[in-house]
Amino acid sequence: MDIILREDVEKLGNRGQVVKVAAGYARNYLLPKRLAVAATDSNKKIVEQERQAHLRKEAVLKTESEDLSKLLGAVTITIARKAGENGQLFGSVTASDIADALTAQKFNIDRRKIQLDEAIRALGDYKVTVRLHREVSTDVNVSVVAEA
Repeated sequence: MDIILREDVEKLGNRGQVVKVAAGYARNYLLPKRLAVAATDSNKKIVEQERQAHLRKEAVLKTESEDLSKLLGAVTITIARKAGENGQLFGSVTASDIADALTAQKFNIDRRKIQLDEAIRALGDYKVTVRLHREVSTDVNVSVVAEA
């Protein structure tokens, strides 16, 4: 069965592509979840219009993300936590804590966009990657200091 993808589907294709799939896969999974539509002439026109609108929206989001990344690159966040004698923290600094500190500095960044491999558990200076867009990411300086 030929279908037109309305969204990117992993291991199948990208938005706007015409692909051939098993009828059951299309009928039971792709069509009910609105990931695809049947490949008719009218649907091809509609999906092409949706694709063009999506590309325009994506371009605007990318330029906004690039502007925000320039601003975030100069930001240093200081987070105070209780720490032991050897610099070990009692607890840790997570992506949520970094997002809260960014919000305090008037940057509204979702915690899921902050990429921490593991939580910060020691005092010091760290570079944390913030992925603002699929193609745009920047590093934010995070300084973890001992609470007075």
